[in-house]
Amino acid sequence: MPTPAELTDWDLRHFWHSFTQMSEYEPMVIERAEGSWLVDVHGRRYLDGVSSLWCNLLGHRHPRIEAAIVEQLGKLPHATTLGMSNVPAVELSRRLAELAPGELNRVFYASDGSCAVEAALKIAFQYWLQCPTPRQGKTKYLAYDSAYHGDTLGSTAVGGIERFHALYKPLLFDVLRLPPPDARLGDASHHLALLERALHRHHEEVAALVIEPLLQGAAGMVLQPPGYLRGVRELTRRYDVLLIADEIVTGFCRTGRMFACEHEGVTPDLLCLGKSITSGTLPLAATIASDEIYAAFLGDYASGCTFHHGHTYAGNPLAAAAACATLDVIADERVLEETVPRLAEKMARVLAPLRDHAHVADVRQMGTIAGVELCSDRDGGIAYPANQRHGYRVAKQATSQGVWLRPLGDVVVVMPPLSINDAELELLGHVLRESIDAICQ
Repeated sequence: MPTPAELTDWDLRHFWHSFTQMSEYEPMVIERAEGSWLVDVHGRRYLDGVSSLWCNLLGHRHPRIEAAIVEQLGKLPHATTLGMSNVPAVELSRRLAELAPGELNRVFYASDGSCAVEAALKIAFQYWLQCPTPRQGKTKYLAYDSAYHGDTLGSTAVGGIERFHALYKPLLFDVLRLPPPDARLGDASHHLALLERALHRHHEEVAALVIEPLLQGAAGMVLQPPGYLRGVRELTRRYDVLLIADEIVTGFCRTGRMFACEHEGVTPDLLCLGKSITSGTLPLAATIASDEIYAAFLGDYASGCTFHHGHTYAGNPLAAAAACATLDVIADERVLEETVPRLAEKMARVLAPLRDHAHVADVRQMGTIAGVELCSDRDGGIAYPANQRHGYRVAKQATSQGVWLRPLGDVVVVMPPLSINDAELELLGHVLRESIDAICQ
């Protein structure tokens, strides 16, 4: 059994971490977890304030989800889904179709959110070549500045965060851009007017619009004005453009509904899911298509209209079993009806004192998702210089006090597992306030 010192050394020597400047990385090797807590190899405990990057929905090591994985492991750990099915993936497909809005009945699996978006982009492109009235000119996508949809080349192309995507621009296809639909910068009618102008001009060449419904996650939990998503759906229908909803962050109860689209009665043409789908236990994602889109891919072999796309572990039975168990817990423990409203209200109370803090520009919250935006001077509306990395330093200070947080620039994200109790949430809020006080002076 390796010692903590050996693991720390190997971590530095061999493990290249995602989104991490390795020259300044300080090892933090997690050994185990329980409920809302992570425990490292030295026995130090950390309250997981961001659900292990927004995916551990129901808490670490939920016994029912673990039991489902163990039971499935004794039956079938893996089988390809190319030309065959497995029991958990079939069951999950039915259940997702029943939960998804409208006629979203056809589930295509991937292993992560980036690949779910990648599949949606390719499906939208191919649909316009094979639909009853083909439109070969529809080869472009409409997306938003400050959007984040993943890190494969297609999902990177429709993303709009410079620090993540600018370097790879020579590798990416061109995308038509809209300003972020930030509620602070205008109401729904203002942003919809910008969208309609773009659609009027470009609809004949646009295959699909890609949107994070209700809030842009990696942009800093930026909220959209009420009515905007519903207006987007109406305009995309009017101009014959498909709507791809990226609910990898917002799906599965986080916003107060099973899917964020439901808040405004919207059914997209393609719905992308990931992260919380297995409550953070195993890699799985899904792209759910409408019956109309699916029908365009049906034909005999000679037609060539098959969707030639897929991943080795897509629809893995262990992951599908974990997802089915996650849905069971959500239903049986009344997570959507009771847990989320209670936790959202408690989060709002815990974060309320920060709204008057001299170095907090904004506290944005939707359901159990929140972002605390730091600033140099709230009254003067003065932001910190980005190179001072106040968000990073506040999160680092919080970690030293036993609360694991991760920032988006100078926005500190708060998105705990739904297993968090009131005392733990109070601790999170207390440590966050003290950390802001310690760093932002």
